[in-house]
Amino acid sequence: MIQVLLIEDEESIRRVMSRILKEENDQYQITEAVDGKQGLDLLSKGQFDLVLCDIKMPKMDGIEVLKKANDEMLNIPFIMLTGHGNIETAVEAMKLGAYDFISKPPDLNRLLNSVRHAFENKSLRSENTKLKNKVAQKYLIIGESFSIEEVKRMISKVASTDARVLVTGENGTGKELVAQQLHQQSKRFKENFIEVNCAAIPSELIESELFGHVKGAFTSAVKDRSGKFEAAHNGTLFLDEIADMSLAAQAKVLRALQEKKIQRVGNEKDISIDVRVIAATNKNLKQEIKEGRFREDLYHRLAVILIRVPSLQERLDDIPLLTDHFTNLLTLEQGLENKRFSSEALQKLKNYPWSGNVRELRNVVERLMILGDNPITSENINQFAPK
Repeated sequence: MIQVLLIEDEESIRRVMSRILKEENDQYQITEAVDGKQGLDLLSKGQFDLVLCDIKMPKMDGIEVLKKANDEMLNIPFIMLTGHGNIETAVEAMKLGAYDFISKPPDLNRLLNSVRHAFENKSLRSENTKLKNKVAQKYLIIGESFSIEEVKRMISKVASTDARVLVTGENGTGKELVAQQLHQQSKRFKENFIEVNCAAIPSELIESELFGHVKGAFTSAVKDRSGKFEAAHNGTLFLDEIADMSLAAQAKVLRALQEKKIQRVGNEKDISIDVRVIAATNKNLKQEIKEGRFREDLYHRLAVILIRVPSLQERLDDIPLLTDHFTNLLTLEQGLENKRFSSEALQKLKNYPWSGNVRELRNVVERLMILGDNPITSENINQFAPK
């Protein structure tokens, strides 16, 4: 049954609305409250899918009910009803998160449409929440070793600021997870997180990718196109493998960081940007500077905060936790059977050199979940893990 709470002090309106809703859908279970105080008591005790709430009521008005529901984070759609409707009241209700605002006596078609759409909207929000939780799971930093706890502490200190961060570490250690956590724990978390793999973009295209271009700027520029800096406006731009960026592009990135402005390729018009930049590399940038492949002034702009991600070899005690995390994640993402690892199998995993770090471990866990027994044994490790 779909639980609907109707908070309305006029009995005749309650009676009509209850009847109309039940005729519309026999799955609607209507619970009635005669004032805001009773409605709030029922809300605190029951599981409701929708609230229809009058605004002008004795003991406690509808706006107060809505505020208290928000304080309790009940996350239930509210449709507000009033015979004393005005623009200011409607605006206040909507600012507080009301789904809709309907004048009394209500137009019944309008009411039923609003109720239908409120349920659709709730379902969509629920799916979005599940998706966000799934994404959040994917980007968790797993581990309790001293070295990884140090990384987490740095993230918690730095995330709330706009300081630029340079993340270093070997391939496969999870540098992108650090960037994701810095974004998710920042005040920019509701805005875009834009990732650019500088090593994967040809040098002749990197400037267009980062800064955009105007029509006719080069042969294949058939229309205006914004770049990653604009896409990340008010959010976070993650420049992965920054050491592979061309010197020409480095100069333009330096200008963007200094002046908070960019120019699209083929245009001299400045575009203001507000972007937090996080960069990452598996190379020694100071050595790259010595050999003339990286600008020293850009390095100092990027490396306000340095975070080094340890190799898996430095945190072997985290392997059981990582293995458990990957089995749960792969079960969720791919529908694989959730297999556990025997203690002997986990010990064998600790004895591998893991040149590909955490990324390699994830691949091995996936292979074992597909091909191994349940529980996964040390013999399975000998069969399917890297030699």
